[in-house]
Amino acid sequence: MQNRLIMKKKIKQSKASKGHKGFSEDYWQHCYSEPQTMDCIGNSYAHTHYLKNLFDMEFIEIKSVIDLGMGLGLFFEEILKTFAPKTAVGIEPSDYPYKQFTKRFKLPESMSTRSLVSAQQIDLSAWIKKNKTDKTTFDLGICTSVFQYLTDAEIDFVLPILKQKVKYLYFTVPTDKELKRGIIENKFRDPWAKGRSRKWYYEKLSKHFTFVSSRLLESKYYFDESDTFFTNLLYRF
Repeated sequence: MQNRLIMKKKIKQSKASKGHKGFSEDYWQHCYSEPQTMDCIGNSYAHTHYLKNLFDMEFIEIKSVIDLGMGLGLFFEEILKTFAPKTAVGIEPSDYPYKQFTKRFKLPESMSTRSLVSAQQIDLSAWIKKNKTDKTTFDLGICTSVFQYLTDAEIDFVLPILKQKVKYLYFTVPTDKELKRGIIENKFRDPWAKGRSRKWYYEKLSKHFTFVSSRLLESKYYFDESDTFFTNLLYRF
């Protein structure tokens, strides 16, 4: 238990074409060759403090966090440092970034030595399947740039259970238009990402979550307009 990071047994990694089960090192070298230029990595401080300020304005305390595809773990570490949760879990199926994170990780000074932080090498679908009957829940889930690698069937399986696992979800995914812009403007193409429309994602997500603010969703399993802690219902959709 080095640096109070509990590492769970590794799940066998698949080929790069099966991104939902873990990418090879080639993928990470191709897509993350310059991580500091990428959203939620180079600007992880801005994302984290946006979230912290948003919750603070509504007097919502975040005591538990799960990162549902932490990649290199840089955003996850910033979340830990800022929120100092009592419990935190990071999952990542790919061998390369998982090893990078576990070698580098140190418990932030802001966190109590009693805090429990664990890392699991497992993909989102497998984690949901493994934990669907477990009653453990998290105040905040982080899911950034994950869903574009899942199949339609996996998304339909994940969302109904995910809404029971997390009260709030910080969620990002590139739509088909954004993926095309990346090719045109940045000369970058992610061959493993699935292009889906904004309407497609909205129809899937809105069955289980409401949209509170930019990137922040609230589970319909725990809240509705009569008991949500977030004010300004005008901005709900």
